Amino acid sequence: METREVLQKLKNGELSLEEAEQYFRRQPFEELGYAKLDTHRKVRSGFAEVIFCSGKTDEHLLSIFGKLYEEEGEVFGTRASKQQYEMIRQKYPETQYDEVSRIIKIEKTEKKRAGKIAVCTAGTADIPVAEEAAQTAEYFGTYVERIYDIGVCGIHRLLSQIETIQSANCIVAVAGMEGALASVMAGLVDKPVIGVPTSVGYGASMNGLSALLTMINSCANGIAVVNIDNGYGAGYMATQINRLGVKTNPL
Repeated sequence: METREVLQKLKNGELSLEEAEQYFRRQPFEELGYAKLDTHRKVRSGFAEVIFCSGKTDEHLLSIFGKLYEEEGEVFGTRASKQQYEMIRQKYPETQYDEVSRIIKIEKTEKKRAGKIAVCTAGTADIPVAEEAAQTAEYFGTYVERIYDIGVCGIHRLLSQIETIQSANCIVAVAGMEGALASVMAGLVDKPVIGVPTSVGYGASMNGLSALLTMINSCANGIAVVNIDNGYGAGYMATQINRLGVKTNPL
């Protein structure tokens, strides 16, 4: 339960004072032996803990997934395999999986999404990383505009969408190859741009290092850069920025 939910139940008489007190006396994590689930994270940061699924054993992943679902009423995991999804779905049939972004989740259906961010890609090969960013932001309550395949080799495609892009509280620019999209975006908008280099490209792209260096060395102002293929980090940061925008300009 969330802090507000506990207090509301106490107010309504659904919890006793002792039960509410016991909730707040809990240590701010749950010890599983092989993992320490940060059940206090949403209270501190506004974002519940997310599971990085890759590399986890089936036993550990299933337990962590279930514990977080029990705690939050929803759960979100990144870099999940189809096999991991099939394993979890046997116990939690309501689990959803997206093969493009490799996101696995159980999400509250009544969730509202506020503000707006634009998630843009240079090419269609960048969409898996972009979808990780977009779906992360949506899970955390952000409205997302997807604008894909607007790379700099056809700049008219980007310009045809410029009004939508400029209206967003934050722009996520996902690009491999030389990674020029982030610089172009930052020169056209008055909002923060989050550059996401991807590992898309031929040999000298060095699995995304070329795009990473381009974005870090951009002469355009207002660019923040996350790690190669880190769509989750971009979606998280974009949501933080969007929440500030929503507070400044209430819907």
